[in-house]
Amino acid sequence: MRQTFFALLTAATLFAGPAPAADDPRSSLLVSVDWLASHLHDDDLVLLHVGDKKEYDAGHIPGARFVSLRDISVSDHDGTGNGLMLEMPAADDLRQRLEALGISDRSRVIVYYGNDWVSPTTRVLFTLDYAGLGERAAILDGGQPAWQRAGRPVEATVPPPRQGKLDPLSLRPLVVDAPFVLAHRDAAGFAVVDGRDASLYDGVETGGDDQHPHKTGHITGAHSVPFTEITADDLMVRPAKELEALFTKAGVKPGDTVVGYCHIGQQATAMLFAARLLGHKVLLYDGSFEDWSRHADYPVENPAAQKGPAKS
Repeated sequence: MRQTFFALLTAATLFAGPAPAADDPRSSLLVSVDWLASHLHDDDLVLLHVGDKKEYDAGHIPGARFVSLRDISVSDHDGTGNGLMLEMPAADDLRQRLEALGISDRSRVIVYYGNDWVSPTTRVLFTLDYAGLGERAAILDGGQPAWQRAGRPVEATVPPPRQGKLDPLSLRPLVVDAPFVLAHRDAAGFAVVDGRDASLYDGVETGGDDQHPHKTGHITGAHSVPFTEITADDLMVRPAKELEALFTKAGVKPGDTVVGYCHIGQQATAMLFAARLLGHKVLLYDGSFEDWSRHADYPVENPAAQKGPAKS
């Protein structure tokens, strides 16, 4: 009986991954190359590669399955009719999509980026959290570049399909809409944060396309934490002190619930991932500025227009 107890305890420890410190979300949201290498052959591990398909085919971490954002989202291209390009599927649809990736109720899911696909990777992780699977999901810090810098092997072999089995999902209330953002722009305890490049926030450039241009500028009252600032040049997630400095400079207060948006709901998830690492509660405006721009009466600030012409 004593041996059985310790065997079960050891198995539970391996399955759960590194024990998170109570005051350090980083230890539950990120895993290291060494951790992944030691758990690469765990029966319950599901390893997902996010990136360019050709790069995946050329070489990926052994056992990894390729996942694209189309695998875990819906858009107007799929006939939703809402005109938006990256939205969360309905609960049963999402469950089937995740099962097709080999994910089951007991899976430990590690998501990583090939090359520099950081924000698509954080979108996948956010989706897993939204689906109620966040406690068993994390990102490989530094992605495949870090794996290869450490001298770890890659392979071109594609693993055979594996069908997962999930109970009906209990979706978490992490996604909000335009009326919610409008009502909480100046609300105490909330910070609406723009995750796009600063040139778009500042109104120097305009997002969207020729057929469907976005408004120029940003949601009135929003702060700016560009998604590109979340990782260092080597694609490792920045230390907590550096991330905290970014959010503090932007005007986000400790304890604020961070409501993130970007163009269509992808880049903002990288910023929200950083906010989670700092202990913030987070919400995603999934329609983001693509949706906000369709509301003629919803306020937008354009700093570039406010500056006026340069003095000679």
